Amino acid sequence: MHKRAAVLGSPITHSLSPALHRAAYSALGLDWSYDAIEMTPDAMPAFLASLDDDWVGLSLTMPLKESVQPLLTSVDSPAERTRSVNTVYRGATGWVGANTDVFGITRSLREAGIQDPRTARILGAGATARSAVAAMADLGVQSLVICARRAEAARDIADLAGTFGIDANIADLTPVPIDEDLLVSVLPGDAAKPWAHAQASGGTALLDVSYHPWPSALASAWPGNVVASGRDMLLWQATEQVSLMTGRPAPVEAMRAALDAV
Repeated sequence: MHKRAAVLGSPITHSLSPALHRAAYSALGLDWSYDAIEMTPDAMPAFLASLDDDWVGLSLTMPLKESVQPLLTSVDSPAERTRSVNTVYRGATGWVGANTDVFGITRSLREAGIQDPRTARILGAGATARSAVAAMADLGVQSLVICARRAEAARDIADLAGTFGIDANIADLTPVPIDEDLLVSVLPGDAAKPWAHAQASGGTALLDVSYHPWPSALASAWPGNVVASGRDMLLWQATEQVSLMTGRPAPVEAMRAALDAV
């Protein structure tokens, strides 16, 4: 039976999610389609209400991650705690929201060899920053610096960190020497470029969640030998999405090969 899924956001033309999900469906022998659809928060309620039973799920990018929650029957614990939904799938009584970004960040850092970071610095304070804080808690981070343009948004991230027992401080986005165990940039595109030449310890690991372009200016100049990309995060969060939407284990290697090919 043909089923449908899609990635929604604005802008959306750069998304690599279709390649990942289509590869998964092919490997699983499913006659499903997956599209990229331009979508704004104002248009989201009518769109969601219009979906028929052929639709099994949605992947969400900005600016939808924060605004979609009131439209859903329920959300999982990571999505509720971070107030960020990047996955919508059919549950028994309606649309369910999930956050697979936390898993994606944690898994990509583990795969890169990050084991026990105790200190971290996050560049940015949007929805993905909240997911990054939850991932930092999973990794065992105890002290965190949040660098953001808007102090109010940074305080929101710091408050969330506190609920995980993480000691958080706030700074602006002016580049400074970096001596934390881990630097995570959740800034879009090459917005983290000013940090590319900041003095950094060779032992500081980097995750730059931006994957277009890749390598980013920050990743290209990074002095450390541990660098995880937004492509890694994208892969792992998508594997969880596929499992939620299909009810089957995701074909990770088929998805990885599709990502490597684009």
